Amino acid sequence: MPRPSDATLPRTFRTALVVDDHPLFCDALSMTLQAVSTIDSMHTAPTLQDALDLLAQGGQMDLVVLDLNLPDVNGLDGLLRLRKVAQCPVVVVSSMADNRIISSVIHAGAAGFIPKHSKRDVFHKALDAIQSGQRFIPEDCTLLEETDSEDRDNAMVRLASLTNQQARILQLICEGKLNKQIAYDLSIAETTVKAHVTAIMRKLGVQSRTQAALIAKQTSFASVLHDTSPPA
Repeated sequence: MPRPSDATLPRTFRTALVVDDHPLFCDALSMTLQAVSTIDSMHTAPTLQDALDLLAQGGQMDLVVLDLNLPDVNGLDGLLRLRKVAQCPVVVVSSMADNRIISSVIHAGAAGFIPKHSKRDVFHKALDAIQSGQRFIPEDCTLLEETDSEDRDNAMVRLASLTNQQARILQLICEGKLNKQIAYDLSIAETTVKAHVTAIMRKLGVQSRTQAALIAKQTSFASVLHDTSPPA
């Protein structure tokens, strides 16, 4: 029998992780979440990697709250990687509340989307919905149909199959770094980087680093926003 999606499992939220690189917002969001829910234990992480490290060390969370604009994240990569390891709903809280961004986030598997500066009652409604197994989107948002959905879904599945180390290396490839530079940044041997790059290309079904980077970037918000800038 297939395992139900983590976003459809009713649960009681007791422990939460907020992933955001702004300390003041982390504090404010932590207080808001505790005020509108049963959460009594809060953890924070300023980067995606810090969040992944915390989870890898055995941090058991009932809910992960993710900001999209992190220093070590490219587009939907952070959401995909957290969903793979968190074993709990991941809700996105962001100031980028364009319909296309919200739709992209939901289609990528987020349990919900909450505009970053929403009032407390919106957070209350969101957590109630997510806790009961429903996905939450803002009332004024209309989910858009996915374009090229089969290709996008396949790309997301392939990206989600990468290990954390492979995903980090792919992120650095997207930044234009060479194997030698990646090895230095990650404190590993260049031969290890080459082996990972080979594995990445095999998993993504491509023949070059450039093609691998293209697939990663096609799941980012550059392909969602086109020429439209998100609201401030």
